[in-house]
Amino acid sequence: MDYKPIMDHGRSSYGVPNPGYLPSAEGPSAMFAPPAPDSQGPSAPPASMFDNMPGYEGTVAGGGGGFLPPPMPTHPTPQPQPGSEQPQWNIPSISEATAREAFALWVSSKCCYSSAPVKDGVITNMEAFNTYRYRLETFTESRSTEWSHEPYKGQPVDAYAQPPPGPWDIPATAPSYFTDSQQIIKVPYTSSMKSCHVCMGMGRTPCKDCTGAGNKVCWVCNGAGFRHGNERCNHCFGRGRENCHFCHGQGFKQCPTCHGKQQLLVYINLTVKWTNNSDNYVVEQCSGLDLDNLSQVSGKEVFRDSQYLVYPVMGFPDPAVVNAAQRLISEHQGRFSQTSRILQQRQTIELIPVTKVTYSWKGKTHIYFVYGNEFKVNADNYPATCCISLKMLEYNHVFLHTFLYTELSFLVVFF
Repeated sequence: MDYKPIMDHGRSSYGVPNPGYLPSAEGPSAMFAPPAPDSQGPSAPPASMFDNMPGYEGTVAGGGGGFLPPPMPTHPTPQPQPGSEQPQWNIPSISEATAREAFALWVSSKCCYSSAPVKDGVITNMEAFNTYRYRLETFTESRSTEWSHEPYKGQPVDAYAQPPPGPWDIPATAPSYFTDSQQIIKVPYTSSMKSCHVCMGMGRTPCKDCTGAGNKVCWVCNGAGFRHGNERCNHCFGRGRENCHFCHGQGFKQCPTCHGKQQLLVYINLTVKWTNNSDNYVVEQCSGLDLDNLSQVSGKEVFRDSQYLVYPVMGFPDPAVVNAAQRLISEHQGRFSQTSRILQQRQTIELIPVTKVTYSWKGKTHIYFVYGNEFKVNADNYPATCCISLKMLEYNHVFLHTFLYTELSFLVVFF
């Protein structure tokens, strides 16, 4: 491109002339009138950009086609086997010393709790509860496809060389059981070369900052070309416009989609997701402890069964656990078998120790709970919180500081 003077004011050149912008008839110093900006191209690829691949007719750009149902198994699936019956399990009560030690540790973690109930309180009763947590995990593999594209840099183009393999026929490297993971695979024999839909195969797009003009209104003279009467603007040299700094006066920038290559490689991506779907059920034993607290602790595992498909728990002493196992297993198989492939299931039962401690302090009865293998403590109505006292001390401190400041100011003025 030849560089020519835009205006002749004794200076050799200023910027690059844009063919879409012509000087006004009112004179060379008048503001350029920009034409309507060129189209920036569609934001999403048109449907005609994608080929019709056998076995992938429902694939769309950006996903949205949903998960692909797995094919029917070619071999008979193994039938779940019932696990062995479990004996009666009981949680031994923790000792009074353990309960008091856990209580003391909990109080010490609070910034404004007095330790007097721990030191002077007398434990009058300790009651243990058998609290079971049933967990069912279903490890699944799901597959979905979407059209994708990238700048064409000489990659192989193999569309229609032969029929592409089916979505569930493409091998993928699965992680260990019950571990979430994802793998994206380019489907073979789906790659083709297309003109970029954003820049229409030009490799560049109009600059959005100057709308393709290559220059903008001078911010010093606001496009007038003069300052303070007939004094010519020194910033734009009387032109009324200045070169766009974003496109360096060119009026266009490299296409962000094709990176200036003008062509795109269009292909189908297969997304394989492995998900560990987990549901819990905690048996309520009327201990008074909120069940949400138990999600933060662990217990003693008393039962574990892992198979392709697990069988509901049989012979467990608590019928609530048996009913929960039957319900969750039925729900998981109905929920995940239609849109994914079940690879493995695992069910576990934990015994979570919960001890309700009753103690007396200053003639009144109070309770707290010690729960989990971590011996966590919950005491919602702790009788010796001193937050109010601290707030009163802070208020008194502020009041005393204000009073002294006022008195000193008065003495200074007086003397």
